[in-house]
Amino acid sequence: QVQLVESGGGLVQPGGSLRLSCTASGSIVSINVMGWYRQAPGKERELVAVFTSGGRTNYADSVKGRFTLSRDNAKNTVTLQMNSLKPEDTAVYYCNANVLSYYDNYYRDLWGQGTQVTVSS
Repeated sequence: QVQLVESGGGLVQPGGSLRLSCTASGSIVSINVMGWYRQAPGKERELVAVFTSGGRTNYADSVKGRFTLSRDNAKNTVTLQMNSLKPEDTAVYYCNANVLSYYDNYYRDLWGQGTQVTVSS
């Protein structure tokens, strides 16, 4: 079994910073896509930032210049550094990864349990 474990999140004032981390654990052979999505109340889940299988980093236009996605391949971990946070960044943030495990012959699309980020004064 492979699972995604998220940490970080919480309440922060506008202009503040938060850091989210996500670690994939289990019998992992390979991860080809990994990153973060978010879902605000009444809205659809949307991409925030992701490392693609082609080695690129894609960001939502709304977070470019404010959020930075980094990774530690040895630890199967991605970290989302969020700066200059705005109230509209308030959402549940979900980690997502496409993972190949020793028990499968295809990449599984996995999601974390979600972590709340609230930006409010």
